[in-house]
Amino acid sequence: MTESWATFGADLHLEPVAGRGLRAGLAEALREAARSGRLAPGTRLPSSRILAADLGIARNTVAEAYAELVAEGWLTARQGSGTRVAERARPRRPATVSARRPARGGGPSYSLQPGSPDLGAFPRTAWLSAARKALAQAPNEALGYGDPRGRIELREALAGYLARARGVYTDPERIVLCSGFAHGLMLVGRMLRARRVRELAVESYAVWVHRKLLADVGLRTVPLLLDGAGARTQDLAGLSAGAVMLTPAHQFPTGVALTPERRAAAVDWARTTGGLILEDDYDGEFRYDRQPVGALQGLDPDRVVYLGTASKSLAPGLRMGWMVVPPGLLDEVVAAKGRADWTSSAMDQLTLAQFLSSGAYDRHVRGMRLRYRRRRDQLVAAVGDRVRVSGIAAGLHAVLDLPPGTERTVLQAAAWHSLALEGLSMYRHPDADLPPRDALVVGYATPSDSAWGPTLEVLGATLP
Repeated sequence: MTESWATFGADLHLEPVAGRGLRAGLAEALREAARSGRLAPGTRLPSSRILAADLGIARNTVAEAYAELVAEGWLTARQGSGTRVAERARPRRPATVSARRPARGGGPSYSLQPGSPDLGAFPRTAWLSAARKALAQAPNEALGYGDPRGRIELREALAGYLARARGVYTDPERIVLCSGFAHGLMLVGRMLRARRVRELAVESYAVWVHRKLLADVGLRTVPLLLDGAGARTQDLAGLSAGAVMLTPAHQFPTGVALTPERRAAAVDWARTTGGLILEDDYDGEFRYDRQPVGALQGLDPDRVVYLGTASKSLAPGLRMGWMVVPPGLLDEVVAAKGRADWTSSAMDQLTLAQFLSSGAYDRHVRGMRLRYRRRRDQLVAAVGDRVRVSGIAAGLHAVLDLPPGTERTVLQAAAWHSLALEGLSMYRHPDADLPPRDALVVGYATPSDSAWGPTLEVLGATLP
């Protein structure tokens, strides 16, 4: 059987230098590719027959060009190894600014920034097992573009898990998968803007990036004040917002839980005005000293868009999130997402579905709950006699209140000790009428186990 040249060999893009004859032009193109580093040392070149067929020239022309460059030392040719770019042809690359290391050795040596789990605790073995099963069982159509809501297998698994663990009322048809909370927020924001909503209320302390995303889709954010009982949802009636975004289970960053009375007030506002509640359940699985606080969505599934993510429970790099959408808004949210599922890969979705349905997710969350509780207790023991620690009944972060006027000084000291820290002030809404509060938002889940002890010591050295 005659083999086609197109079935074997490596592709090589070359444009012979014009005006010098075929052989000389080809030799110069190869020489320049090796000299510039576009063809790295050790790169195997196509055989003379394959390259000649690719370029539409005689094989002898290619063979002669190869021989010339071997003689010059640009290429090597050995029996059984083919023709390769010679090692001596490695170009010297000029140093770039990005390649230089700062005088103190790069970025911070320690980090207590919130928003990330312990990435070293990702359940690699269990995840790999789930991935193998998911791949073995995946239907062929899973490799296509798919439903814009995401794979049905994951939506079914999520519907069962969210109902059982978070008190969410839903079915698979109302779940829309996305690539994380920010993506879901962007989609809902587009839907609200298309409905001519102009303003959205947000908690007076919240993630500034989320406010920026809402601004980017044309929504103005107005602050909803916070106190020890959570967001003052009773004040919604006095605002002109058409929607509100809340973190009811564990407010970020202050750490308080929204009281039942405030939850009821939010739902009453939504029912009375036709407004919409966006519920960010970013770390609802992690609680320590209290009974589980269920999702606000359970009070009125028709007025709440529930948003969840695997970023805190597993890893943000999975780019996996989900929305539970009221029936009357589902078509609009799907339309905002597009005609195909452009988010996380189908295989990752199937893997998470297997991970959930096998019970591996529950086992992982329980294990991490114990790990994070130990860290929280160690943090309180290390600094609790020097500063007030709050917001620690749940979640992956704590708030350390500082003496008035010292937040900036402490952050400067942290930078001097190469410790990444965030102050509470960076989360404050610019239009919020709030009394000054100096504090740190400490993400105790972020360091690896090996770095946890030294990080606590450095934190202690930065506190007043």
